[in-house]
Amino acid sequence: MKVALLASLFFVTALLYASVGFGGGSTYTALLVLTGANYLIIPVISLVCNILVVSGNSWRYYRAGFVKWARVWPFLVLSVPMAWIGGRIHVPKTIFIGLLALALFFAGLALLFKTEPKSDVRTPISLPISALVGGGLGLLSGIVGIGGGIFLAPILHKMDWSKAKEIAALCSLFILVNSVSGLTGQLIKLGGVQQLELTRPYWLLIPMVLIGGYIGNHMSMKLFSEKTVRKMTAILILFVAFRLLWQITLEILSISPILET
Repeated sequence: MKVALLASLFFVTALLYASVGFGGGSTYTALLVLTGANYLIIPVISLVCNILVVSGNSWRYYRAGFVKWARVWPFLVLSVPMAWIGGRIHVPKTIFIGLLALALFFAGLALLFKTEPKSDVRTPISLPISALVGGGLGLLSGIVGIGGGIFLAPILHKMDWSKAKEIAALCSLFILVNSVSGLTGQLIKLGGVQQLELTRPYWLLIPMVLIGGYIGNHMSMKLFSEKTVRKMTAILILFVAFRLLWQITLEILSISPILET
């Protein structure tokens, strides 16, 4: 696939994800896998794009007063170091793609069947539980090259942790800090500038996600309701997940050489 077409897909992904408060890292990663990018640099590209898209959301939620630090920091205290550790872990390509496919599958289902919490409900979550949830998602995020907010959101909604806006604010910040931490781990794992040279052909992706994320952040998809956009995003995620699962199945059955390690 031409980089120009890939950039167009990144633009659409950034726009959709930004409109519902996420960064799009999981789908960026999947698109790069499906188009045959070197899997060693895939997390780096995805995390950079993630950071660019979600920074705007995080800033707007913060300025609007939706970031409640007393309730937010327990989820971040372990997620940041665990994302860094995950970013440094070397995993075989087939395991990497398998983890990504499963992550996308469950994330798509979570978005498709998302339920909103009651506005007057505040279910406290203990510090150890918050830290463990954040740490576990941080580790997965670092390994796969995503932010993890798309997994944290359904957990918080299910537990009626807070209002929808406050959950979205925490998830945006969660994605941002984990993406930065995971990116540093991934860069250390690459171990040199020569590997980073492999990212040069993908420079067009950067302005495309910036533009797509900006539009998604500011327009909030006025043409469609948030529920419609969420379902569209979920369908996109599930489609990509099934494509990856199909490829990984063929690899396991030794039918296709696509996922050579």
